[in-house]
Amino acid sequence: MKFSLDNRTALVTGGGSGIGRAISRAFAASGAAVIVLDLDSDAGTSVAQDITGNGGVACAVQADVGQMAQVRAAVELGAKKMNAPDILVNNAGFTRDRSLTKMTDQEWSGVLSVVLDGAFNCTKAVLPAMRSKGWGRLINISSRAYLGNPGQANYSAAKAGLIGLTRSNALEFGKFGITANCIAPGLIDTPLVRKMENFDQMAERFAANTPIRRIGQPADIAAAAIFLASEHAGYITGDTLHVTGGRYG
Repeated sequence: MKFSLDNRTALVTGGGSGIGRAISRAFAASGAAVIVLDLDSDAGTSVAQDITGNGGVACAVQADVGQMAQVRAAVELGAKKMNAPDILVNNAGFTRDRSLTKMTDQEWSGVLSVVLDGAFNCTKAVLPAMRSKGWGRLINISSRAYLGNPGQANYSAAKAGLIGLTRSNALEFGKFGITANCIAPGLIDTPLVRKMENFDQMAERFAANTPIRRIGQPADIAAAAIFLASEHAGYITGDTLHVTGGRYG
């Protein structure tokens, strides 16, 4: 069974690094043309060049996903360079961890703007073309943190919101041949995660308390995204796929 994405165009937000980079490269290797959207234009361009250098098809576009006007412009530019996206992966996000009583308004709103508003903006921008084609895949990268984490009220709320958005989209747009699903990663070995204080001790503790005794890799999330984007997942919608190594608490 081959999970082919031939003749599909995918838009991946936050595609310039970490999980987004892995998804962009994996989609291209599976046959998709990839629009790599990132706030960091150099990072997005680097991934697109890496893909084309390995025989794939990709372009880079820059936008702050929290700004609807920028998102619309980026989607239009990507469609001109490639085609209108058949697949959207809302992956852009970041953390600003702090105890709730000490969390600033900007730390709260900044995380929600990128994670949740960004998913709303990008979904709204790509839906008209998906509806006209009668086919689409909406994939939101949530997190195991939607279950709640101390010091992550902003991030946990945003990632939980993605699950509600996904379920609503599944109910609203299934009749147009569009599926909507979430992926909820556990701890994933990305450059941003490696910058966290005491990363080595945290990773060791996580692995010891996870049925599959390791932390996740970006490729683990990319594999799940390829499946959900493929024809083989055409009867799966409104669901959340946990890629956590078996750790939920």
